[in-house]
Amino acid sequence: MRHAIELAHRGPSRGVNPQVGCVILDPDGTILAEGWHRGAGTAHAETDALSHLAPGAATGATAVVTLEPCNHTGRTGPCAQALLDAGVSRVVYAVDDPGHHSSGGAERLRQAGVDVVPGVLRSAGETLLGSWLVAARLNRPFVIAKWAQSFDGRAAATDGSSQWVTGPDARADVHARRAAADAIGVGTGTVLADDPALTARTASGSLYPAQPIPVVFGHREVPESAALRTHPRPVVRVTGDDLAADLAGLRERGIRSLFLEGGPTLISRFIALGLVDEYLIYLAPMLLGGERTALTDIGVGSISDARRLAVDGVHTLGDDLLVIAHPKGHA
Repeated sequence: MRHAIELAHRGPSRGVNPQVGCVILDPDGTILAEGWHRGAGTAHAETDALSHLAPGAATGATAVVTLEPCNHTGRTGPCAQALLDAGVSRVVYAVDDPGHHSSGGAERLRQAGVDVVPGVLRSAGETLLGSWLVAARLNRPFVIAKWAQSFDGRAAATDGSSQWVTGPDARADVHARRAAADAIGVGTGTVLADDPALTARTASGSLYPAQPIPVVFGHREVPESAALRTHPRPVVRVTGDDLAADLAGLRERGIRSLFLEGGPTLISRFIALGLVDEYLIYLAPMLLGGERTALTDIGVGSISDARRLAVDGVHTLGDDLLVIAHPKGHA
């Protein structure tokens, strides 16, 4: 299973499809074949592995897969049936498929007499699937809320200036994380106030090969002269009236992860509604004072209502700190 997880990492980490790896073993444990999913429209990991074997070579074999074999026909056929047709007698997998249409492969295999063993290295499998698993379970993108602030919680000085709260190392880290996300989201207030390009750029200023889809929340018009109009990917507009519905719509577009950049009002609304899965908080060693706080009202009336976070890591980036966290109790 650990080897299958390594194979899965070779597949794309963005888009609607999960990273999946598969290893086919003969009865004495020797690897007969291996495969992984290479992206939407390509063979699933199980089919990819079986394609390297002659007909009948997998009879009586064990398939070790990172995700429960699918049970539906989409761009490709059901993997559960492919394993049955190949004569596999045992299937071991890490994580149950949460999909409404794609799940049920394990039961289909059991009914056909295949020995099915679920949950092997489940935690490692869930870590591998990451944002895809959250998106599949909740039918919305995995939401990453990012902001930069001074030590006293301010996102800007009293006059509104905010360039730059953090230093070059922190900004480079932000751009690398932008490039890893399917989409980047801001409100119209941020577009009008800051005119962001919403691109992912290297330290030299060139664009990363992978660029997030720019998503703008709100009703106000985006000026034709706005920097994001030159973004290499078309701008997606959503109203922001119903954030849950907006997210469901983004998921239907194939967006697995949303990197939420601001501003404070939009991010605070996401937090208040419990729609943030991961926090990236960049802390600059400065004090600004004033009223321009990094967050606004998030629905906390008293200390007992505080939104508690579990810290996943603290990293030094030049003079700044990055705190990575997720909502406590939110797997």
